[in-house]
Amino acid sequence: MDTVGPIRVFVVDDHVLVREGLCALIGSWPEFTVVGEASNGLEAVSEVPRLHPDVVLMDLVMPGMGGVEAISAILQENPDMHILVLSSFSDEEQVSQAIQAGAIGYLLKESSSHDLIEAIFDAHLGKLVLHPAITRKILQRLRQPADVTPVQQLLTPREIDVLKLVAQGLSNQGIAQSLCLSEWTVTKHVSSLLSKLGLENRTQAALYALRTGVAELAGT
Repeated sequence: MDTVGPIRVFVVDDHVLVREGLCALIGSWPEFTVVGEASNGLEAVSEVPRLHPDVVLMDLVMPGMGGVEAISAILQENPDMHILVLSSFSDEEQVSQAIQAGAIGYLLKESSSHDLIEAIFDAHLGKLVLHPAITRKILQRLRQPADVTPVQQLLTPREIDVLKLVAQGLSNQGIAQSLCLSEWTVTKHVSSLLSKLGLENRTQAALYALRTGVAELAGT
């Protein structure tokens, strides 16, 4: 969990006590600094680009602009931002909407403080973060029979290599180092494979890799 400098975290939740509790917990770790907070999605969309946190901790159900809409808006302007959902709801529709919008992970508010801290570290590294209950639902969906074109027919061998590492949560820089490529080349490969697969972001790519067997979810 070593990082260079404290991880900058922005907290979004409409409940003051929850927000204050999260900020106090996160701020108690020297590895983190809470750079800002918001009570709804609209405030988050306004403040996140200005403060440029490393990780945004996002509630979903909020007055005005909800979390899913805020995730989409933030990532449209800041596509490399890591947004981790922290919600009370685990129904498939909420999870699906958040992941489709580009959230790097989905955690439930019933999670322990230890799990939350670990999730923020992992989100900062670009790793897919899922609460166990969410993981089970996703695995059930992934294991359902589906008419999926073999990935070998869609991607080049190098793009498959890149996809595997995307699923492991590596950044473009990390992939470049692993495959001995330039970061510019990796960026082109990521863009190409997303286009070929009809995907919008790295989270969707990671889930596609799980669905097609290119990668496996840790702990399964």
